[in-house]
Amino acid sequence: MKTFYMTLVALLATLGIHAQGWPANYDGVMLQGFYWDSYRASKWCNLEAQADDLAPYFSLVWIPQSANCGSGRSMGYDDLYWFSNYNSSFGNETQLRSMIKTFKSKGIGTIADVVINHRNTLTSWTDFPVETYKGTTYRMYSTDICHDDDGGSTYNWAVGQSPKVTLSNKYDSGDGWDGIRDLDHYSSNVQTVVKAYLDMLLNDFGYAGLRYDMVKGYAGMFTGIYNTALKPRFSVGEYWDGNATTVKAWINATKVNGEPTSAAFDFPVRYAVRDLIASNWSARAKDGLIADAAYRRYAVSFVENHDTEYRSSTEQQDPIRKDTLAANAYILAACGTPCVFYKHWQAYPTDIKMMINARHIAGITNTSTTVFNEHVASQCNVLKTEGAHGTLYAVMGQRANAYQAPAGYTEILRGYHYRYLLSNSSNVAWVDLPSGHYDDAQKARLTAVSSQPGAQLVYTTDGTTPTAQSRKVASGTLVDIPAGTTTLSVGLLVGSTVSAVITRTYEVSAPDAFTPYDITVNVNADNVGWSRVNFWAWDDQYGDNFTATGTWPGDAVTVAKTIEGRKWYSHTYRIPKRDAMLSFVFSTASGSPQTVNVYDINKDAFLEIATSKDSQSHYYVTDVTPQTPTAITTVTTDIHRRPTIWYDLQGRQYSHRPTQPGVYINSGKKIMIR
Repeated sequence: MKTFYMTLVALLATLGIHAQGWPANYDGVMLQGFYWDSYRASKWCNLEAQADDLAPYFSLVWIPQSANCGSGRSMGYDDLYWFSNYNSSFGNETQLRSMIKTFKSKGIGTIADVVINHRNTLTSWTDFPVETYKGTTYRMYSTDICHDDDGGSTYNWAVGQSPKVTLSNKYDSGDGWDGIRDLDHYSSNVQTVVKAYLDMLLNDFGYAGLRYDMVKGYAGMFTGIYNTALKPRFSVGEYWDGNATTVKAWINATKVNGEPTSAAFDFPVRYAVRDLIASNWSARAKDGLIADAAYRRYAVSFVENHDTEYRSSTEQQDPIRKDTLAANAYILAACGTPCVFYKHWQAYPTDIKMMINARHIAGITNTSTTVFNEHVASQCNVLKTEGAHGTLYAVMGQRANAYQAPAGYTEILRGYHYRYLLSNSSNVAWVDLPSGHYDDAQKARLTAVSSQPGAQLVYTTDGTTPTAQSRKVASGTLVDIPAGTTTLSVGLLVGSTVSAVITRTYEVSAPDAFTPYDITVNVNADNVGWSRVNFWAWDDQYGDNFTATGTWPGDAVTVAKTIEGRKWYSHTYRIPKRDAMLSFVFSTASGSPQTVNVYDINKDAFLEIATSKDSQSHYYVTDVTPQTPTAITTVTTDIHRRPTIWYDLQGRQYSHRPTQPGVYINSGKKIMIR
């Protein structure tokens, strides 16, 4: 850490009401709604489309930094614009606001990824964007850059300019970030701009809270200043350190009037779980933040994120390589606020839903009491958490099934290398199969968790509330869930009294058969005078190459067709599976000059190469499909006479005419809705 040149103790003492940092007794679970390079999966419109499925399980969704970062794709950590440009790699501002609004209507708060340790510039080392928001112009200057930015490289550049460029005389109050300008948070101008930026995110865009990136890069007291000014209900800092003592020290540094103003990600418990898995669950778990009663409220636990996941053979990072389900079972049964990684949610939705249901039925919150290492044996580690409604045991390891449940507990859930046991004093009915859509007929196991001898279960499948006269079954009975819609309601029957009714709703239908189809991509090169266009095509998500040659610059098209007086170079591709989308680079001659990358095309497209270029001298490409006559029908006046079942090109089914612009399938035809 660098030397501090001033203190703000006096200032902090004068600040009024402090922010909560993170609420106590909070029973919510957070989803990290992205992973590295999840440009397609985390598009704002794709996340919004999942709102109904996410809402019963997640009260918070953390999304990528949402502003524009300049040319090219970006995960948002090379932030450039703060106020004026929200056309990001995940969608535009309209889509972003729509997603946040939809999430809020479903009871989901959106957590903004806030990158304020550093900020990118436009063309030189120090020219930050000048932006106007609600009549006020915000600008950062060279004097807002830490004196020792980039290990002194920025200073060396600055003094070599004519006239010389002046940096701040304050050194960085935290770790540096090479390549992008580190901001001096002692600067009153930086503080003014940051506060305005955060206020916009919370009170204009409607974010529910803030995730502060790389808080090791600046002193924790600045988070206290910003959160005291803005009062976000949810604030969590990424203090990347496996040492619980240092993470606690950062939380303490955010204190105002003696109270923390921010939570922190529980990296120590993440590494504890990693090490438990490496020991085949035979070791004692190391302490994380959640092991300390004074800090569990401020602990956001996780087992994987975009920085620790496996990315590729050249970026292996530090992933959880096995027992992913058991790792999630660990954090979801413990105190603290768990954050589920998007890839894990995508891979294991049913198991994770069941774990979250168990957490809720036990009444576990972030301030519940968890006993770690309740039992440790060869290939078996057990924790227990006392919730508001019952005590939940989580048993992890290859020998989890051999663990003998203590007296007074009933098994409600088991999966690969994990089990959940709930105290009989909970007196609840349990259904292991979570609500949702399934492709095939299912079976739901009904379990009576009761301290009353002779307790039975009663249930209905038509949505009515079960009574003592409803169908009775013993604990452990499997109920068939057939095709169609089933609303299963189950109650605990003791004597003639039915209590603790639990309801699940299931939609069971076979997935629609997918038929591969052809698309034609048309490119106009009039602006750049090319007489040949090379098509380099690939699937960005799966890595499949779609060129006949398989080598750069791809397939050459030398013959153009004329449509309304304009020449178009065309190539047809087969879309082989439901979620396939193609990406392109167009070039001429032997591959130079070329265009920028064009992503996610799964329908006929008309693309125009522009004269403008990015910083790498690659031509921009404009999608002019809506302005070009095509074989796609445009919906006009016959919409009410069309069948009610619609599909988008990702195969999602709609029971009514979609409202979002795009191409859909109706009655076997492609229909464009504008």
